[in-house]
Amino acid sequence: MAPSTPVRHAWRVLTGLLAITGVLFGINALGVHVFQASSWTPDLALDLQGGTQIILQAQTTDGAAPDSEQLRQAVTIIRQRVDASGVGETDVATEGGRNIVVQIPGQADEATRERIQSSAQLQLRPVLFTGAQGTSFVGADGTSTPYPTPDPALPSTPTAAPTDASDPAYITPALQAEFLAYDCDNPPSNPSEAPADQPMITCGIDDGGKYILGPVELNGTDISDATNGQEQNTGRWAVNLVFNDQGTRTFGEISQRLVALQPPLNQFAFVLDGSVLSAPVMQGTILDGRPSITGSFTQESSKALADQLKYGALPLSFTVVSSDTVSATLGSQQLQIGFIAGLIGLGLVAIYSLIVYRALGTVIIASLGVMAVLTYVALCILAWRAGFRLSLAGVAGLIVTIGFTADSFIVYFERIRDELRDGKSITAAVEDGWARAKRTIYISKSINILAAVVLYILADATVKGFAFTLGITTAIDILIFILFTHPVMQLLARTRFFGSGHPLSGMDPHALGAVYRGRAEFRAPVADAARAKRSRGEAQRRQTIAERKQAELAAAGRGDSRSTKEGDD
Repeated sequence: MAPSTPVRHAWRVLTGLLAITGVLFGINALGVHVFQASSWTPDLALDLQGGTQIILQAQTTDGAAPDSEQLRQAVTIIRQRVDASGVGETDVATEGGRNIVVQIPGQADEATRERIQSSAQLQLRPVLFTGAQGTSFVGADGTSTPYPTPDPALPSTPTAAPTDASDPAYITPALQAEFLAYDCDNPPSNPSEAPADQPMITCGIDDGGKYILGPVELNGTDISDATNGQEQNTGRWAVNLVFNDQGTRTFGEISQRLVALQPPLNQFAFVLDGSVLSAPVMQGTILDGRPSITGSFTQESSKALADQLKYGALPLSFTVVSSDTVSATLGSQQLQIGFIAGLIGLGLVAIYSLIVYRALGTVIIASLGVMAVLTYVALCILAWRAGFRLSLAGVAGLIVTIGFTADSFIVYFERIRDELRDGKSITAAVEDGWARAKRTIYISKSINILAAVVLYILADATVKGFAFTLGITTAIDILIFILFTHPVMQLLARTRFFGSGHPLSGMDPHALGAVYRGRAEFRAPVADAARAKRSRGEAQRRQTIAERKQAELAAAGRGDSRSTKEGDD
């Protein structure tokens, strides 16, 4: 097997970069044409695109204004609900003493609206009775009445005091008649207002069932976490719950009671906004506070239920006051200004590169072009998979990265020039300059990424877009530096134009003040004596104190040697 050479290595690395670019474009093309969920343009945030505004009003049992701490907690939970799928640039804030304003970029889909508007407290109630929606009452004459009017004379008080929340004694003749008369499409009252210590009649959101539920035994505040995943043995999607200490003890007692009962009394219901999210069967005693809900879940439905259970424990009930479409707060004009600023930055970097580094400046321009392509397709993929939306702060992060990227090239090219000044050949200077520059660049970029991560974690939501784009583009900058800039320099160093040190190449040893070091290394020609003298002066000015002292000792040694030789003569 032939040993690897710099040229072979460069072509392999460039081929790998081309493959990475093809994979990224393939992923986004898959999202556009197959899943029809992605786009070839990055999604814009609320400040650039406009979006949907939903105003929620807090409701208290006594009609008094809610506590500020309860509103703050509700804002946090609603933001978690909306951003459960990733970075969304959503703005959630309080307004007045009892309103919460939710602003979502673009048009909010139904799933997002339901997450926001399903804002009642999450409750866990045992199932007392269940039937299909539209259950009819068949009278003695054989006629069927879909929703019979309950007889007000029917007894509404249990004949015996219920012993627990699952006691069928709660089902009085009046409650049973109300169950038959209950129309899920037109409920007689708001089920979310049912008293916590009394049974209630409600319907399922997705299962088509109608339920009589017992009193509340657990609240959503007792759930500390909820995730979705696949079971190892069956591969079915499941929702995994984690209760806090109090919830673990209470749920353990509930499971011991329900597991011994017959259907439907062995079911318990998760009730959000007065409707049943899920009513699983208790299949065993669970004392560790980590139950699992299984059923005919898909990945999407299990995640949606997990999000509702995890982020459903609001400290207040809310009603939707309004849901409107809002215009962009900055608009297309500010977006154009941001792009113009970016183009000006790119233009200034290009002009500076061509003036200072001459033909080497084209490498900088090409590297920035490749970086722009990868960043663009990455933002499209992130918009699809992570819900990322480009805000004006994010545009600022992209512009700032242009300057950081130019720093990498300056460090690398100056290291190459230093090696040329030491008298090395151009090919050797490229390799040794790379070895010296990459350590400095890695440290610098690591600090930039660390700063972006800290800023993203600690900063306000309006600044997160800046931190996110800064971190992503810095990582891409490192990738371009390794997979494009250095391999291209390895190839260019072996061309006649760059390898011979043409004055316009930016790697002319004469102009850089190269120092003769010995055999097979650079020596200034006699015809360029004046230029060589100036170059030696420049090289001397660039010497460190240690190098200057070493040169003086060497000169003194050469003087002693000549004196001894003349004395011998």
